[in-house]
Amino acid sequence: MRSKWISPKIFDVVVIGGGINGCAATQELAAAGFCVALVEKNDYASGSSSRSTRLLHCGLRYLASGGSPYSFLKHPIRFLNALKMTKTAMQARADFVLAAPGRWRKFTFGFPVWQGMAYRPWHVDAALRIVESVGPATPPLERGLLKPSDIAAYPLFTEVRDPDSLLGINTYTEYQFDWPERVAMDMVLDATRMGAQCMNYTQVVEIKSGKAKRWQIVASDRAGNHLELQTDVIVNTAGIWIDKVNQLANPQASRRVLGTKGAHIVLRLPPACQNQGLITLNREMEEPIYLVPWKNGLHYMGVTETVYEDDIDDVRATDDDIDWLLSEFNHLLPDLTKTREDVLYTWAGVRPLTYDPALPKGARNRLISHLHNDRLDGVLAMTAGPVTTHRSAGHQLRDAVQKLIRPTGAKIRPNYAPPEIPSSSDSPNVLNQEDSITVSQLRYCAQNEQVWTLTDLLARRTGLAWTQSRGREGARFAAQAVADLMGWDEAQIDRETQKYLDYVNHTLRKPVDN
Repeated sequence: MRSKWISPKIFDVVVIGGGINGCAATQELAAAGFCVALVEKNDYASGSSSRSTRLLHCGLRYLASGGSPYSFLKHPIRFLNALKMTKTAMQARADFVLAAPGRWRKFTFGFPVWQGMAYRPWHVDAALRIVESVGPATPPLERGLLKPSDIAAYPLFTEVRDPDSLLGINTYTEYQFDWPERVAMDMVLDATRMGAQCMNYTQVVEIKSGKAKRWQIVASDRAGNHLELQTDVIVNTAGIWIDKVNQLANPQASRRVLGTKGAHIVLRLPPACQNQGLITLNREMEEPIYLVPWKNGLHYMGVTETVYEDDIDDVRATDDDIDWLLSEFNHLLPDLTKTREDVLYTWAGVRPLTYDPALPKGARNRLISHLHNDRLDGVLAMTAGPVTTHRSAGHQLRDAVQKLIRPTGAKIRPNYAPPEIPSSSDSPNVLNQEDSITVSQLRYCAQNEQVWTLTDLLARRTGLAWTQSRGREGARFAAQAVADLMGWDEAQIDRETQKYLDYVNHTLRKPVDN
C-alpha cells in the first residue's frame, strides 16, 4: 500500500509523547477548552511509564535519601526543595487514591534501622512526621515504629539481616500503581471524549516554523501515511527522547535530559510475606532500594541508579543489574537467599531527569522549560516528571500553555474516575488464574482502545504480561479471541503470538530459561 499525505489539521496545542505525563497533559488541556492533539511514536505508556518502580510514594525518599540525617542543615535550599517535592508527592498520592479506586494497591512498608547506620529510628520517625505534616490527612500515612520485640506480626520483617543489631523498624502505609499503562489509557479515553485527537504509533519526523508563528509538524502513522499538524504551542513530554524531539526543530537545541536506569527483578517469597515491603539504603551509594509486594503473591526488588548512555529504544535489565539486585536482596534477607534461577522475570526503565552539568545523575525536581533560548518560541519541554505526580504535571503544563495562548473552546469537566472494562458473566478467563481478565474484557479493549498488536493488548491494556507466567501460555488463545475484530488470519495470529513472546522474553527477560 502506497503512503499518502493527509490534509493539514490545525490545533491549539500538540503534545508529543504519550507517556503518563503526556496523557495527563492532554486530558487537562482538552478539559480547559484547547483543541489538542497527542502523538506517540509507539504505544501509550510503553516507555519509561511502564518501567518504573510503580510506587505512588509518599515522598520519604526525598527526606531520607542517604548520608547524614543532618546534611540538610548545611544545605537549606536542598531541604526546601526536598520539602516541596515531598508535599507534591503526598498531594499526588491523596488525589490518586481518592479518585481512582481499582487502580492502586495498598501495603505496609518497613524501614529497618541497625546499629552503625547514620540514621536512628527516631530520625526516620521525624522524617515521616514531616511527610505527614505537609500532606493531606486522607489517606493516612499510618506511621508506626516497631521495636525488635514487636516485629513477629510481620513475617517479612522477621527475615531481615542482623536481628541482634536491629534498633527498630519504622512502618507506614504505601500505595502502588496497578498499573500505570492502564492509567494512561484511562486519560486517553477521557481526553478523546472531550475532543482531543490521540494517535499512537505516530512518529514525528519533522518540525519547522510556519507562518504567523505557527509550528508545522510532520508525522508518519503506522500505515506510513504522512500527517501535517499545525499548532501554536508544542508540549514536549517525550521523556528520554525529549532532546531528539527538540533537535527536529533546531539541531543545535541545548541538552535538557539525562537518563538514569532503574532495573527490577521479580521473585516469589513465602505467602505470609504478602502485602509487606521493605525500604532501605543500598550498600554501594546509600541510595534507596525497595522490596515491593506485587500481584499474585510476588515481590519485586529495585531499583538500580546508573547513568544510561546506551540504546534508549532497547532498555532491559542486564546480567550485571540482576546480579547486583540479587546481592542486595541476599544481604537484606540472608535466610531467603535467591539465585538467578529464582528470578521469574525482570524489567528496566530510564528516568528522564533534568540535565545539570553540576549533578552527575541529573536533577530530580520536575522542570518545565520554555525553549526561547533555543529559538523555539512556543515549545515547552518537561523533564524529571515521575509517574507519581502525573496529575499535577498535567495541571502545571496546562497552566504553562494558558500563559502563552487562550483556548479556542469551552471548558469541559474531566473525569478522573477509572472506567470499568465490561465483562460478560459467563466469559472465560484468558489465563488460568482467578484474577485474570476475561475474554469479553479482552475483546472490549481490542475494539475500543486503539489496539494494534497483541503486545498492546496483553502488556498495556490488560496487564497479563506482568503475571508470573508473563501471559505466555495464553498468548495464542488471546490472539484467536480477538482475531475477528483485528482482521487477523491464521498467519497473522501466528505472527502476533510470536512477536508477543519475543517481547516478553526480551523486555521482561528471565535470566535463566524455563
